[in-house]
Amino acid sequence: MATVRTGARLHIGFQNLSLAHERLYGGVGVALEEPRVVLEAHPADTIDTDPVVQTATERAVSLLGVSGARVRLRRALPRHVGLGSGTQHALATFAAIARAYDIDASVREHAPALGRGGRSGVGVGTFETGGFVVDAGHPTELFTTAPPEPGEWTVPSILARHSLPADWRFVLVIPTGITGEHGEREDRQMRSVVERADPTIGEELAVVLTHQLLPAVADGNIEQFGHAIEAVGRLNGAWYADEQGGVYRPPAGDLIERLRDESAVAGVGQSSWGPVVYGLADVDQIDAARTAATDALAAIDNDGEVLVSEPRNHGVRYD
Repeated sequence: MATVRTGARLHIGFQNLSLAHERLYGGVGVALEEPRVVLEAHPADTIDTDPVVQTATERAVSLLGVSGARVRLRRALPRHVGLGSGTQHALATFAAIARAYDIDASVREHAPALGRGGRSGVGVGTFETGGFVVDAGHPTELFTTAPPEPGEWTVPSILARHSLPADWRFVLVIPTGITGEHGEREDRQMRSVVERADPTIGEELAVVLTHQLLPAVADGNIEQFGHAIEAVGRLNGAWYADEQGGVYRPPAGDLIERLRDESAVAGVGQSSWGPVVYGLADVDQIDAARTAATDALAAIDNDGEVLVSEPRNHGVRYD
């Protein structure tokens, strides 16, 4: 048997979505300790798996050339809310089955065949190493109006990776009754965004990344880091506004405005397509940040969940 443990990720945004620049996408994100994935795999003659990872199990068994696997998802991420559930579940499944059979197989190499890493490399990067990661994106010339078939791409390389300070915390606000975009609908909306994207936003993001975000994470400056991730999210939202109903996907905008008013919160944003909203706070200020998040949900009459997580500065763990 093999057990794999990994965590959620926040997708802060992309560096560029305009076809006018040489590189496309280029994800920016952070690995979290919570919520997390705990998945067990056993060698088996047939496939016996949780429905959530059925497709991932079938693909992993085929890719690894084994007879089957018994897979149990002991802890799972909430699906389609912006925490990277699809990638983390798929990679954990592949890694656990490979480990159960004592096969040395690269998760990064096989991620495309699992249908992961086609645009952003953040999910694969945080699975591998944890921490704050920036990926290199794809050459813009490879963009096609129809999505490529699984396996017809390589996962973007990691351009920068930093551990985050141990005393930083992320408060996560997860509204109920709402899911972010995924699957074919997400593909259509992303193509629409890319085809219309304003190139000047990518130029602004390049300045934020190099002059604000990377220096802040290198120095461990929480206020500057918080300011920079807000800017990345807001600029990305300008690209997505027509597709998601505003700079932030409702009700994320209301939650972000309320969290932004809390002095304990250094920076706020929407992860991926949402609806998850996150706030960054120092560990000494996390109680106030948590209360502000709970009050923000109550103010919009949503009985969602508030979680607090440490950054995860390590990659996947095996038992």
